[in-house]
Formats: sequence, C-alpha cells, structure tokens
Amino acid sequence: MIHELDTVVLTRDIGEYGLKKGDIGAVVHCYSDGSAFEVEFVTAEGKTIALLTLKDSDLRSMKSKEILHVREVA
Repeated sequence: MIHELDTVVLTRDIGEYGLKKGDIGAVVHCYSDGSAFEVEFVTAEGKTIALLTLKDSDLRSMKSKEILHVREVA
C-alpha cells in the first residue's frame, strides 16, 4: 500500500513531462479512496520536473534490493 511521503517508481513513460518508466517520485498526497496520488518528480538539485495526479496502476513501491540510477532529463 502506498502512503504519503513514500518514494515510488513510475511504471510507464509519461513523455509529455520527459518521465520514463523507472523514474522515482515522492507521494505528496493520497486521495481518500486510495485510487490516485499526487506525486512529485524532481531533479537531483530539487527542481520540480512534474507534480502529477497518477493512478495506483501508474506507480509501484520501491523494493528493498533495488539500486537507484541517474539519467539526464531532456
């Protein structure tokens, strides 16, 4: 289950914002029915790339044995 302030992983590309499957975001709000979340995606310097309302099917929780990866935003 996803909660506010969780770190989550995008499960699909969102080309309009230059986001790719596997990008990491932070949940800033959970809607009461648990079907949608406000998720913020930022650069390493803390600049917001996107603040999006996403469905639970667009996200997944991070797994304990995953390693983070860096890529440049277009």
